[in-house]
Amino acid sequence: MTALRSTLPDEARRVSCEALQDTLVDLLGLSLIGKQAHWNIVGPRFRSIHLQLDELVAAARNFADTVAERSAALGVSPDGRPETVAKAFTLPAPEEGWVRDADAVQVMVDALQDAVTRLRERIDTTEKADPVTQDLLISITAELEKQRWMFVAENVPAEG
Repeated sequence: MTALRSTLPDEARRVSCEALQDTLVDLLGLSLIGKQAHWNIVGPRFRSIHLQLDELVAAARNFADTVAERSAALGVSPDGRPETVAKAFTLPAPEEGWVRDADAVQVMVDALQDAVTRLRERIDTTEKADPVTQDLLISITAELEKQRWMFVAENVPAEG
């Protein structure tokens, strides 16, 4: 059922909404693995990384909402159901149980790297189809790259 008609031609809408759906899954997954690490982190840098993970989770959740609303505005129902995310999510995630601070940071660096790489592919795909969606994906990429940089900086070894 199509409840809303898009302002985009059908093919452009398909391309844009596929990119948006894939991004929605990545963002919801990032928020879940961020919270998993947040709840289970241990080590001397617990507090600072615990708080940093909350910042990432908040950003991912806010972007997920914006992405889902863009899809809806284009006339395609976004799918953020748990079974959809579980089936489609492929970014790295922490192991079960307690996670050392350095390991939690590395998992987030790897997950953010993969998410950014995929976002850049979607930016290319949406360039002609829908510059508005492309602009949204560019904004998300900029923030996730910033988050990645902050996590990378956490694991730089001390000189000595």
